This record gives sequence, structure tokens and C-alpha cells, in this order.
Amino acid sequence: EVQLVESGGGLVQAGGSLRLSCSASGFTGVPPFTFEDYAIGWFRQAPGKEREGVVCISSGDRTTYYADFVKGRFTISRDDAKNTLYLQMNSLKPEDTAVYYCAVPSRGTKGQGTLVTVSS
Repeated sequence: EVQLVESGGGLVQAGGSLRLSCSASGFTGVPPFTFEDYAIGWFRQAPGKEREGVVCISSGDRTTYYADFVKGRFTISRDDAKNTLYLQMNSLKPEDTAVYYCAVPSRGTKGQGTLVTVSS
């Protein structure tokens, strides 16, 4: 069973930075079912709001797809040797406050989330 565990959330002032991590386990280790064979990404959900996609990174050529509201501020990366996904968040805004989840869309798997709170 694939499991995803996020970490790195916390309280930060507007304009600050945080780096989220997502550690993945349970992949078979045999292609095409290793961690590196899957696209993986981040989405978020703020209190009282709908879930929204933040960014995704493909397998292989690592093409990235950012939501407009984070372009230029957030950077996704992955370390396939460590089965870990990262999200570097800079220039944070109060409207970025949300629970951030990592997910493997093709497997319908997501983590438990990590809370990011940005104070004004």
C-alpha cells in the first residue's frame, strides 16, 4: 500500500518561506511501479473552501504544471532516489493558508496533509 506523509507546515509571516516535504513509501520498487514512474503533486484546501490543485510534476522529463496563483513563488521538486517530493514556498501570502496535501493522482492516493498558516 502506497503511503504519503507530508511535513514542514507551520506558522509563518506574510512574505516568508516554508519548504514542505512528502515522503512516499509502499511502491514496489519494480518498474513501472516505482516512485519515479508516477506523476505526483500538491493540492491544498483552505477552511470553508474547495480543494484546489497547486502544482504537479510528471515522471520522466519532470514537466511541471503550476496553478497561476503560485507561479513565480512556489517550486516543486522531487528526489526519486529518496522517494520524496518537495514544495518550496516563497513570498507567502495570507491567502496561501491551507492544509497542503501531496498526492499521486493516477493512484488516487493522498497524504494526511500539513497545515500552513500565513499571518498578515
